[in-house]
Amino acid sequence: MSVMTDLAGTTARGDADDGSALVTERLDDLLAAFDPARTDATAFRHHQYEAGLAWVHFPKGYGGLDLPASLQGLVDDRLARAGATPPGSLQFFGLTMAGPTIVTHASPELRRRLLPPLFSGEDTWCQLFSEPGAGSDLAGLGTRAVSDGDEWVVTGQKVWTTVAHLADRGMLVARSDPQAPKHKGLTYFALDMHSPGVEVRPLRQMTGEAEFNEVYLTEVRVPDTDRVGDIGDGWRVAMSTLMNERTSLGGSRAGAAPARGSGAIAEAVRIWKEEPGPRTAVQRDRLMQLWVEAEALRLTNLRAAGSRKLGNPGPEGSIAKLHFAELNKTIFDFCTDLLGAAGLVGYDYTARRSEQLGLVGASGSARKMMLRSRANSIEGGTSEIQRNILGERVLGLPGDVRVDKDIAWSKVPRG
Repeated sequence: MSVMTDLAGTTARGDADDGSALVTERLDDLLAAFDPARTDATAFRHHQYEAGLAWVHFPKGYGGLDLPASLQGLVDDRLARAGATPPGSLQFFGLTMAGPTIVTHASPELRRRLLPPLFSGEDTWCQLFSEPGAGSDLAGLGTRAVSDGDEWVVTGQKVWTTVAHLADRGMLVARSDPQAPKHKGLTYFALDMHSPGVEVRPLRQMTGEAEFNEVYLTEVRVPDTDRVGDIGDGWRVAMSTLMNERTSLGGSRAGAAPARGSGAIAEAVRIWKEEPGPRTAVQRDRLMQLWVEAEALRLTNLRAAGSRKLGNPGPEGSIAKLHFAELNKTIFDFCTDLLGAAGLVGYDYTARRSEQLGLVGASGSARKMMLRSRANSIEGGTSEIQRNILGERVLGLPGDVRVDKDIAWSKVPRG
């Protein structure tokens, strides 16, 4: 008997308040039925999904309870104290981007099929957006999707795809109508990465690792039932993914924000306290300035998380993403300076850490992260793109001149 069946009678209770009573009741019954310390982590996350505690702000029946997103923190804290295994970093793209996009735009059948294994961790996701000729100008992408009965035939190339070599599904945007303007002729798919015609080639980074990949799609057949959103509506669907990505990379997600003093600044404080080397008053002042900036970013994320009543953030998510990217680089530069001559010593990059997405870095990783953090201002939209978004969509400033916005994609000159 599933938890959803066991708890069917609790739905009406707790409606009189903000929903916390219902969430607490669901948590009580979930933990009474399944001890997370003794239950297989994947199985427990399935039960959590059925109880509506996966994303509490999602609709009922799709891992949620139609409650404010801020209540997710109550769920996460309680389960952590009970000994539940937290999601691995490989679930990052599924939980923070694919899940909110699917629940917003996919058909009910596709939601029911994709969301449970996504949340449980059985399906790992990647993001198939950028192309060699379409990075910052995502709408200029050229990967083609040609309709063939109940299927689509997809051919093209994607690049800089994080963990594509480990992914089961990919968030794919392809051009379904080259005669439409570039923003209007796109369609979004949930691609099975194990399909014939999908080839993944790792790209070696300057850190020595290969978490990014290029992906070649050669006449890959994608069922129309795996389409997310309407035909030609791929740009709007992709914007849901990107806004969630920018908010997540910035350090915020529904119902949670980083703990005070965590992240990159924690490594700077650790080096200051534990690593040998002279310490000056100027360095101490710089450390405090960076700590204050990190705390301001954390509080900004708390405010953003508290104001999110639905699963999709707005353009203000670019604020956190932009500041996170630039601050992360600055902090790890400072960490390397604090290490002095020891900062010149290399690190062992031969052991590939495929489960580390490298957004912040573990304790002792400053030398690696000084290099890896450069990607923070590129992935999820460059810092220049974030400034454009903030200027145009938040501050209301005049937009850039775009001469190709209203003409057919096929007629746009390309190098």
